[in-house]
This record gives sequence, structure tokens and C-alpha cells, in this order.
Amino acid sequence: MSDRVTRLREKMDEAGFDGFLIGCPVEDIFHITGMNRRYISGFTGSTGWVLVTVDAQFIAVDFRYFEQAEKECPSFTLFPTVGGLDKWLPELIGEARLGGKKIGFEKGDLSVATANVIQKSLESMPQTERPKIVGGPPLIAQLREFKEPDEIETLQRAVDVGDAAFNHVAALMEPGWTEKQVAWEIEKHARENGADFMSFPSIVAAGPHGAMPHAQPTDYVIQAGDPVVIDMGVIVEGYCSDLTRTVVCGGKPSAKFLQVYDIVHMAQLTAEELIRAGMTGEEAHMLAHNVIAEAGYGEHFGHGLGHGVGLQVHEAPRLAKTATDELADGQIVTVEPGIYLTGEFGVRIEDQCVIEGGKVRPMSRAPKILS
Repeated sequence: MSDRVTRLREKMDEAGFDGFLIGCPVEDIFHITGMNRRYISGFTGSTGWVLVTVDAQFIAVDFRYFEQAEKECPSFTLFPTVGGLDKWLPELIGEARLGGKKIGFEKGDLSVATANVIQKSLESMPQTERPKIVGGPPLIAQLREFKEPDEIETLQRAVDVGDAAFNHVAALMEPGWTEKQVAWEIEKHARENGADFMSFPSIVAAGPHGAMPHAQPTDYVIQAGDPVVIDMGVIVEGYCSDLTRTVVCGGKPSAKFLQVYDIVHMAQLTAEELIRAGMTGEEAHMLAHNVIAEAGYGEHFGHGLGHGVGLQVHEAPRLAKTATDELADGQIVTVEPGIYLTGEFGVRIEDQCVIEGGKVRPMSRAPKILS
């Protein structure tokens, strides 16, 4: 973690911060919101604070996490906390020698209520010792956007576990199963074969439900010939995967479905072939959008082409119509065009990819050619 702290300090210096406070908007019991704290310190507990200064770094946790913090954050000074933030924050600021200094934080790391508690707690300090605590640019999110080689290796393991879970259920699923049954079989296989958690509740959307991009599994009984959109991901050692495939469960798919599937598949292949480092997220999105629009379905592709993946399943950069993010080597992104026809079916195909050598390389290997 020392290199990450060093890079954060460089960004703090550029932003004019003497310290940087890293928390979490809610208790991270599901391991999905405390990722900035984890990235910088290695701490995986649900509650705690990190404070980084120009020459020190602290991990502030209560009794439940003393031993865990010492093991996971050996280069951080343990600051034991008792009671609420307002009870101990002034003492931590004093120990960090930040009295009267400027402390930054990422706005997404704090709720409004917590920010108010912080400001209230400073009132107990002498006027001259009160630091200025201000929301700043997303310094850690910017660091997380570019993956280190070890991170890419872990992400590939997550992708592989997800691929295996999809392949397992695709071979097993048959007419008469419910959407919920498919989702449970995915999670069961994933958890029994290397996944620590699911990166999000699996989407299994059969028949007309597939026209809803974020449909949740129901008791709908899958019929022979139904298209089924399966969007799923797993977490391995904190890192996420994200995969979508659209399959047909038994029976013969309609000619219209096959036509739409081919359009989405071509749009995805085109984007993966032509995306280059240096493009904006909007330019990348339009590579796929233009294929779909030229086929007459532009109005049925309403979401962005993709997003970054890492410690969170949705993070920077964005690939979408209004995205100004510039793509670069070291980023992990999804490429997931779709067409959604209300009352009929939906098709989405998604690969998780790494940008390297200026191009996109798919990490996902699960089959996407309909047999």
C-alpha cells in the first residue's frame, strides 16, 4: 500500500491538502462502499477511518477491529476510537498535527449527516487549532481507475470464476426453471468455486422481462424458446467481475430474436475491435451505437456502452453518450451494448476488458455465439 499512499500524497500536494480523510458513507457490511479506504490502507472491516498526512498515516477503528487493522494495515498507526466521530476526531487531528491545516475528503465518502458531525466536532477545538475540512476532487477514485498488474491478475481470476458459473448454469438450465432458480444456481456454483461474494444480485430476465435492463429474478417459469438475459458477477479477493450473456432456453428462437442478437453481437465486436486509448467514453460508446442505429434499433439502446470495474462493479471510467472520460492503458472496462423491445425480449452481451497496448482485450471467455 505504500506506493498508493505515496501517489495519494502527490495528489494531495497538487490539491493543496495537508491531510486527507477517508471514510465511508454507510457501514460497509456488504463490502461495496468502503473501497477508497480499502484501496489506500488494505482494511476490509465495515467501519473505520483513514487519515493520511504528508508524513504519517492513521487507521482509526473501534475495539472490534484493533487486531484486524494491525494485521491488514501494518504501515498505518492504529488510533483506537471510543464513541462517535465527534468524541475522538479532534484528538486524532491533534495527534496528526493538522491543527489549523487543510484536510480534504472525497465527497462520495461522507454523508451529509457525517459531514455535519465533523463540522460540529471541530467546535470543541480552540479557534486557532481548528482545521479546514473541505470536499475535494476524487483523488483516490482517480488512482483506482488505473489498475496495477496484481490487480489485473485478481480481476482475471474473478472473471474466470464468473465465466465458470455462467457456463455451469447455461448447460443445466431448461424450460420449467424459474428465473430465481437460475440466479440461485449461479450463486451456488460461484460461491462453491472461488467467489467470496457476488458483485451484485444476479439479473436473470426471461422472455419479455429481458426488455428491462435491470430486471430482478422472479418466479416466472421459463418457457421453451424464451431468450434469457443473464447479467452476473462475482468478487474474488475484493475485486469484481461483470458478465452478460443472452441465451435461448430450449426450443427454437424466433427469426426476429436471431436478427436482433446478430446486431447486438456485431455492435459489441465492432466496439471491442475499434476502441483505442485516447478516445473519450462518448466516442467509444458511439462505435456500438452507430451499428445498432444503422440497423434501425437506435432508440432501443438507451444505456451507456460500459463502465470501469475494480473494487467496485461500477467505477470510472464511463463509456456513454455524455462521457468525457479519456480511455487509457491500465483501465478495466465493460463493453455491453443491448437492444430492448418492450413486451417481447431483450438482448445484451457484455465482456469485461482490459485496455493495454492502446487497444481493448476481452477478459471474458464465456461463449456468446448461439448454437
